[in-house]
Amino acid sequence: MNKVGVIGAGSLGTALAQTIAKNVDTVYLHLRREELAKTINSTGYNSEYYPNTKLENNIIATCDYNDLKDCKIIFLSIPSSAFRFTLAQLKKYISDDTILVTTAKGIEYPSLKTMGALIEEYFDENYVALSGPNFASEIVLGLATVSNIASKSRENALKVKKVLSTPQFKVKILDDVVGLEICGVIKNINAIANGICEGMNINENARYGVLTKGFEDTGRIIEAIGGDVETAGQYCGFGDLVLTSTSTESRNHTLGMLYGQRIIVDEKASGIVFEGKNSIMAIKDICDKNETSSVIVDFVYDVIVKQTPPKIAFKTLWDNIEE
Repeated sequence: MNKVGVIGAGSLGTALAQTIAKNVDTVYLHLRREELAKTINSTGYNSEYYPNTKLENNIIATCDYNDLKDCKIIFLSIPSSAFRFTLAQLKKYISDDTILVTTAKGIEYPSLKTMGALIEEYFDENYVALSGPNFASEIVLGLATVSNIASKSRENALKVKKVLSTPQFKVKILDDVVGLEICGVIKNINAIANGICEGMNINENARYGVLTKGFEDTGRIIEAIGGDVETAGQYCGFGDLVLTSTSTESRNHTLGMLYGQRIIVDEKASGIVFEGKNSIMAIKDICDKNETSSVIVDFVYDVIVKQTPPKIAFKTLWDNIEE
């Protein structure tokens, strides 16, 4: 594999580029800002995200989609809110046989389409989805990491695994694309739920009860929409849920803590609030449309969307956690 593209030079996109660069000749790291691209190319550092980590020499930053034309695999490491626009732009430059890999853990609202479903609109169904208990800050340092990928095309999944795998970065292929993508959305809701509980100083017995219930609900939601319930127990499910729900590095956990402490969050200035709200409303709608329910989703929906006081919302949660 000679050339691979990564769109998005944020924390995850840069970290994945660093990993992939060990396996290919050239990685084109696409970003919007020319000034940052020049800095990366001249110094070898992404000064905004990893100012102390030297990037591999074969990573080339670019603002030109034309540089991605010869890439056989392109990773999309961009926010879900930018996904549709990016795909529409990319359609003008790359061939239909290019393998697209989505790393975004989000869902379009109100269409309720996963990022993979959006890729199908513009390209085909043989995309690859990547998800797991992965903090970019550890990936970029080459620390031990494991993740899942899934695709309707086994051949494409194997090609992506080849460019990602290193002695430190392990990759397991799943067949359940639907379940893998939904796990990435639901885990953020669970992280917010556990952050709210921590912000309220809820006792640990209850907090880990909430975490367990969230895991149980994840499997039921996946099954309700046609996925494999066992995916909830994979790295993209249980592993990511626990990591994101308990780590202080998790933005969604932090967001939940702020709401639990009744701290006012500036929604316009915080992209994570926007992403979080969309995920919550989307999963709530998915549950309703598939005639399933989740007390954890309802709890987060009440606090974040309906602005119900956390103590009142938690009482409702606890009254219904085991009926």
